[in-house]
Amino acid sequence: MKASAADGHHNIPLSEATRVWARIAALSFGGPAGQIAVMHRLLVEEKRWIGEERFLHALNYCMLLPGPEAQQLAIYIGWLLHRTKGGLIAGILFVLPGFLAILGLSYIYVLLGHVPLIEGLFFGLKAAVLAIVMQAVVRVGSRALKNNVMRGIAAAAFVAIFFLGAPFPLIVLAAGLAGFIGGRSGLSAFQGGGGHGPAGGDVVHDRDTALGEQLPEHARPHLRWSLRISAVLLLLWLGPVLALFLTLGPDNIFTHIASFFSQMAVVTFGGAYAVLAYVAQEAVGTFGWLRPGEMLDGLGMAETTPGPLIMVTQFVGFLAAFRDSGVLHPLLAATLGAILTTWVTFVPCFLWIFAGAPFIERLRGNPALSGALKAITAAVVGVILNLAIWFAIHTLFGKVQRIGGVDLPLLSSVNIPALLLSIGAMVAMFRFKVGMLPVLAACAALGAAYILIA
Repeated sequence: MKASAADGHHNIPLSEATRVWARIAALSFGGPAGQIAVMHRLLVEEKRWIGEERFLHALNYCMLLPGPEAQQLAIYIGWLLHRTKGGLIAGILFVLPGFLAILGLSYIYVLLGHVPLIEGLFFGLKAAVLAIVMQAVVRVGSRALKNNVMRGIAAAAFVAIFFLGAPFPLIVLAAGLAGFIGGRSGLSAFQGGGGHGPAGGDVVHDRDTALGEQLPEHARPHLRWSLRISAVLLLLWLGPVLALFLTLGPDNIFTHIASFFSQMAVVTFGGAYAVLAYVAQEAVGTFGWLRPGEMLDGLGMAETTPGPLIMVTQFVGFLAAFRDSGVLHPLLAATLGAILTTWVTFVPCFLWIFAGAPFIERLRGNPALSGALKAITAAVVGVILNLAIWFAIHTLFGKVQRIGGVDLPLLSSVNIPALLLSIGAMVAMFRFKVGMLPVLAACAALGAAYILIA
């Protein structure tokens, strides 16, 4: 579809865009890399609604934000095409299938989790999830660590979080500041973009797309609109948090859920796996809402359902409220906890895009932003490596001992079946290039067979 005008107007019906966003939501498996690839294939290559340059510029901005970059990219492009209504439709549809799927799996988990078949399925999923996280380390690392400066940032981030217990937000903000300064100074190590961008194939230029290469009128910075939409979204996001604090008090489980995941929405930079490292650290270690193995179960749910991997937070909120339901029925409390978690996790994503996108559209190719992006992505490699080690310790060993402030496994407590299953999953994914979903399905089936036989 060729551009219909030079000023950014197009003839794409909102109804057609809604169907495409629903299709993207249904196909959004495989984490942010897979989800971004699906959007690129449909929106850039197949529909030719936007071009490569604009797609990557939007992606780079979204990767600089806290929260799930794939969903934020959908909001951004939906807004570019059909203003506020388009952004809302794209963002909500991107989350809705995963929310419903994980809610259903959460019910099964708490009601039937101790049935041997269900236990076996999740036993196998944990092994596959460990392989997937290791693959994420390699995938992101091979893309981000192109020079010794980036490798040094990754190593420093790993040491800071694994050995020194440094707060994750501080690590990412420090890396972003270093990258911003390096990019602005013109240092070669910080030049260029990053992210999950597509590779290969013919480039679809902005001038050859429906939106064209000019800035749409509604995408031009407008302070009054930005302030108005920001005020509405802030009220939708923080209003429920304040209401819970005033009515239920600061010690109620729903107040804790609302405040914690609202904080998470602000500080969790660097993509889904980095977010999981922070959530696991706090939800398991600080609040005690769930056990390490249950965090892996939740990640297995998120990996096998459409939508952002950050949807695992919904499972965390579900279990937290289920186990501290107060006067409510546990399932009702859990459902409300899941809804509340999802609300305060994803409403801020709309705020970041609607408030910032009109200004970011004018900054394509800014070297300081590109440098910050590269440094943050490098730091995230170290954070994901920390997450992989954390998962491995709690998946493959029955006992953990703390030595010198670091959790180390007791080697005699190794779980041989889990170790063999994890090795098999890694061999399948790294050596034979088997896809994520077949590996998950095979590990779940083998785990169920093992538990039933044992």
